[in-house]
Amino acid sequence: PALAGGSSRVRVLAAAGARWWTAGAMTDAPAALPLEPAGAAAALAAAGVVRGELLGLAVADGVGVGLAGPDGATWWCAVARPADVVAAVDAALRPRWAVWNGAAVAPLVAAGVRVATSWDVAAAHRLLAGGWRAEPARVWAWLQGLPPGSIPALGQLDLLGAATSADGDPDDPVQPDGHLRPEWTAGAWSGSPPRLAAWAAVARRAALAQHDRLGALPVGGDPRSTARSESAAELLCVELAHDGLPIDLDEVRRIIAEAVGARPADEAQAEASRRRRDAEVLAHAPLGAGVDLRNPHQVRALLRQVGVDVPDTRAWRLEAFRQAHPLVEALLVWRKAERIATTYGWGWLDAHVGADGRLRGAWSGSDGAAGRMTAEAGLHNLPTEMRAAVAAEPGHVLVRADLGQIEPRVLAAVSGDAAFGRAARADDLYAPVAARLGVERAVAKVAVLAAMYGQTSGVAGQALKGLERAYPTAMGYLRAADESGRAGRDVRTFGGRLVRMGATPDDLEPAAERSLAAARGRYARNAMVQGAAAELFKAWAATVRARAGAHGARIVLCLHDELLVHAPETAGEAVAGLLHACLDEAATRWAPRGDVRFVADVSIVRRWSEAKG
Repeated sequence: PALAGGSSRVRVLAAAGARWWTAGAMTDAPAALPLEPAGAAAALAAAGVVRGELLGLAVADGVGVGLAGPDGATWWCAVARPADVVAAVDAALRPRWAVWNGAAVAPLVAAGVRVATSWDVAAAHRLLAGGWRAEPARVWAWLQGLPPGSIPALGQLDLLGAATSADGDPDDPVQPDGHLRPEWTAGAWSGSPPRLAAWAAVARRAALAQHDRLGALPVGGDPRSTARSESAAELLCVELAHDGLPIDLDEVRRIIAEAVGARPADEAQAEASRRRRDAEVLAHAPLGAGVDLRNPHQVRALLRQVGVDVPDTRAWRLEAFRQAHPLVEALLVWRKAERIATTYGWGWLDAHVGADGRLRGAWSGSDGAAGRMTAEAGLHNLPTEMRAAVAAEPGHVLVRADLGQIEPRVLAAVSGDAAFGRAARADDLYAPVAARLGVERAVAKVAVLAAMYGQTSGVAGQALKGLERAYPTAMGYLRAADESGRAGRDVRTFGGRLVRMGATPDDLEPAAERSLAAARGRYARNAMVQGAAAELFKAWAATVRARAGAHGARIVLCLHDELLVHAPETAGEAVAGLLHACLDEAATRWAPRGDVRFVADVSIVRRWSEAKG
């Protein structure tokens, strides 16, 4: 019973074919025999596992694979390459694999196996509970109604294996108090094939509990569908980290050298290069000005000396003063070079771009706030200059797709505003909005963006009054979110993600409290739109992931509202059409009313820099 997480029925598949072992026979020698992959799939089918079944999964290279299915049934097999078994079962039955997190499928991807669908327990928890933390012990405690402060920690005696026998059965992953056993969450689940099966069983139980809770959420969308696409996004994240983004090594070296100079042989040469770059800016400074260009306060003081008074030194603010003094132009050029030198220079190249010409970094399907995908190694912040180095490999092309005016279109869909939905059917949403308000297109665009970001002053404030009259349902949706945020109440996106607002400190002065409330209101209204847009984007990316493989194509970058697909040259046009078709399919599932049109700008290029936009 321990292997099923408390179930009274345990079946262990120990060898090829339909050989089933009861709990009383689990220690028999055949239980440790390898399982032939095709036999595993056939045996599961013979046992009544149907296509699309939710199957708990745990794998450990060199140990085996554990599976958990309906009615407390569990199976395990001792195989050196568990990926082969998973691949056979996935091909034959296409189950939805219940896993604790993306790390559970990383060994499969490394072995060349990409499962079709999953239920990622961590991703579903972030939907239900909000925030980022979603380790198994925390998720399990939350589902069981146990306070997080009571989660057991792994102590020294546990490490020595001396403190578990008195606390229930050490082969049961769940303690008598209801918590997951800390030695299991620390890795003991991978100690043997039967333990893998037990770990898969509790993952499946967690997934079923999440499925029930998501179905009860009072939101406009389908939270269970959101959880499925979030899970697919986590699969995609593992694959993106494994595959990497194709980089032209010669071009990236040329870009770095042009910006910051040749690769330094040592730190002394690197320091000399920094001084040369600084000198090109300070040559325009008043005589005797000793300024650290990396200190914003000193740079502001220097700018004041040449007649440029700015509240900060952000690049977009300095752009307006580019012609005011040569120092500003030199400073802007310096800032671009400095960013490459410090973030995308020779050290970055050595650390993150492999000899195979692929830029790799860790990926996450959710940022822990409104749910956008994130990446490390600079993948989400590559300077414009670096895009020329992102290039298709020989015989391939990059198919780039960027969602157009996604946030206002999402607002039209989630709010159910019929008039705004009609505007969203146009190629350019802002044109009919401008006509309805009787203003220039640019003013209409500012007004719509201001409504979503909470700006109420200036031209935007005047145009917002027109939006309130023209699109009261959409504006009411944003206003309700704003009011919840101001009051410190958490909000849920269209697809069910909880976005936390946080409590107001008791010792705030009235003015500070009002400022905090206003900021939370702006954050809430924007999170309701951005969070929903992230849900649609991931549903789109998941659909492309599922369909692109037939063309030999793979997603290599997800950037906010943009997809980059690496495809064989002969399949470029087909993949471009696929991106449009997948957007229509994903949007229909995500917002089944279908009264809002979603569009994407798609182009086929050799280098990312060649794409429009």
